[in-house]
Amino acid sequence: MKQEILLQIQKLGGNINNIKGNSLQEDLESIEFKHPLYPDDFADELYGVDEFYKNNLPLYVASKKAFYNNLLDHFFSDHEIPYGQAFFRNFLFTPFKKGSEDFDELDGLVEESEIREVVTGGDLEFMCICYSYGFPDQYFICLTDPNPENPTVYGTDHEVFFQEIENEGTLEDFFKRFLTKDKFLEIVENYIENLKTDK
Repeated sequence: MKQEILLQIQKLGGNINNIKGNSLQEDLESIEFKHPLYPDDFADELYGVDEFYKNNLPLYVASKKAFYNNLLDHFFSDHEIPYGQAFFRNFLFTPFKKGSEDFDELDGLVEESEIREVVTGGDLEFMCICYSYGFPDQYFICLTDPNPENPTVYGTDHEVFFQEIENEGTLEDFFKRFLTKDKFLEIVENYIENLKTDK
């Protein structure tokens, strides 16, 4: 996996200590995030920020520093409160591998040839790497991608699971879509201090 990808994962708060570079599958399985990821368009909606501000107003008045520390702890904790975030999850999906747990899971829904029209790779064995509250809500990588250093990420949605697939760009570009904690804080702080009207 490209060094730039690993550095971006670290910037986003991910743990890459167990990556050994033996295979794309092992590398992806070794990545850990203990918190959700916020897309770079989070500023468009700021889900949950007004509510957090309202519920923690006494702390905001007493200590802005403590307020913003608590805000970061809240948004970057291991929860699934719907704030428009994404969740890094790394699990295998092998619907065309005979003998696997999910063999034939797509039977009757989509043909292997249809997937190959979009997905580049040898064996169609996948690592689902992320899900989100948006559309598409599932992201995956083909483990036999011709460029294992920076594989293509594909998106699908639970309602049309693997029946509709979009090329989402490279893994490097995918991780660049998310905000670091510092950038997240900068966006939220700017909103609360300069744009919030009911202060």
